[in-house]
Amino acid sequence: MGLLFVAATVILTTFPRPTFSEVEKRDLAQFPAWTLDKMADGSFTSEVSSWFSDSEPYREQLITLSLKIKDLERLVLSDDNVTFHAADDIMGEGMDEEEDEMVEEEDTLGEYSNNVANDGKAKLSHAGIIIVGSGENVRALMAYGGVKGGGKFCDMVNTYKETFGDTMNVYVMVIPNAAEYYLPEKWKTHSKSQLATLKSIQEQLSPDVKFVNVYNTLGNHADEPIFLRTDHHWAPLGGYYAAAEFAKAAKVDFKDLESYEQKVVHGFVGTMYGYSKDISIKNAPEDFVFYEPLNVEYTTSYITYNLNEKFQITKVLGPTKEKYFYKFRDGSGGAYSTFMGSDMRVTHVHTSVANGRRVLVIKDSFGNAVPGYLFYSFEDVFVVDNRYFHLNMKDYVGEKGITDILFACSVFNAYGNAFSNNCQRLLNQKAGSNIVK
Repeated sequence: MGLLFVAATVILTTFPRPTFSEVEKRDLAQFPAWTLDKMADGSFTSEVSSWFSDSEPYREQLITLSLKIKDLERLVLSDDNVTFHAADDIMGEGMDEEEDEMVEEEDTLGEYSNNVANDGKAKLSHAGIIIVGSGENVRALMAYGGVKGGGKFCDMVNTYKETFGDTMNVYVMVIPNAAEYYLPEKWKTHSKSQLATLKSIQEQLSPDVKFVNVYNTLGNHADEPIFLRTDHHWAPLGGYYAAAEFAKAAKVDFKDLESYEQKVVHGFVGTMYGYSKDISIKNAPEDFVFYEPLNVEYTTSYITYNLNEKFQITKVLGPTKEKYFYKFRDGSGGAYSTFMGSDMRVTHVHTSVANGRRVLVIKDSFGNAVPGYLFYSFEDVFVVDNRYFHLNMKDYVGEKGITDILFACSVFNAYGNAFSNNCQRLLNQKAGSNIVK
């Protein structure tokens, strides 16, 4: 026992401590800065304690071992190959956060025939994440709990159209998540219909706003890797098919995949391992495949934000000229940041396409996969994340000569309130008013 105590002491006090958790996809606690005030009120020692427990050596290996043991404890409850983990809260809710065959007309939402093969196996994991399939084909799905709704989102989009008038083209691209396409039939009762939400949004939009129907497009390509198996985002290939639908609606040129160079990050395991805490996801890494345009000249500049622990803007940097696509090493869990490197930026891409069309993409993280396919279609591509923007949107649109605005976000954000509230605020906020000192 004495030797074990000594060994543990040496390991915990002298071995290197991790700064980032690949399992949880977050930065770990840092050693706090010492101040007299913190020492006096006791917060310094409390922060040291948090740092010590949050960054212990071999943290990732111990978590992985725990998940492996937990996987062995699961209890099989039915002959449908549905399994529940012994330690999970099975009542946990999901998180808040012409090639294409269309149904009837291009803008008509409708059912499609889902012929995606799976072995019928499914289980409910941590935080309501549904695990389907097995082995190298296992997939983690986030259940959807919305109904029709979307009224606040539509009010916001309609306000943008009214604000910028007839000369501004406004488009809406609401992106379904993978559960709509890959849930086994017996498990579809565990996730509400995203189609119902999309139809509700389409009905409530102003007739002057163009609804980009990617629902059927993605459904018709569901047998291709359009969604990531180990991450809650869609794959770059899904963004390509969606961008093609947008280009069609905007009546601009669009190139097929032969005009792009395919690049691959091998061994990618995304966010769903940390969310689901299911070892089968870690044991089934996938290829993160993205595409860089070949035969178009473009330059990329960024305004970059520094944020505090509350995700408030504390500093504005730039503009700086950098690359648009970032190549991550094999095995990196951050590969979805291939596009623009971060959400905490305002992006401007100037291309060699001289057609006078300038598009502004207002997006959440799902929208990141779309702008990189528009370099053949627009003279300028601007990208703003709904959460991070320090200027007045009306002034920005006027100064940049924007001709087209595309709202590209997940169905979760179109159904909820945060995305809509953020975008509405951008119209009227005073430049710099949301920067905290």
